[in-house]
Amino acid sequence: MQSDVSDIFEQTLQEKKSELQACQNTQNILTCSDCDKMFECEIRKAYVKAVYESMSKGQGGGFEF
Repeated sequence: MQSDVSDIFEQTLQEKKSELQACQNTQNILTCSDCDKMFECEIRKAYVKAVYESMSKGQGGGFEF
C-alpha cells in the first residue's frame, strides 16, 4: 500500500515538473528565477507543493529552510 501512495506522489511530481518545464520552454527561459511572474506563478506553486508532498508522502509536516 505504501508504494502505491509513493507512486501517486511521484507521478504527480513528474506531471507538475513537465508542466513547469513546458512553461519555461514557452517563455524561452532556463529557470523560473528568470521570469517576472515567478512569485505569482500558479504552475510554479503547484510544482513546489508537489515536491513537498513527494518528500512527505502525504504525512503532513512542514519543511523549514
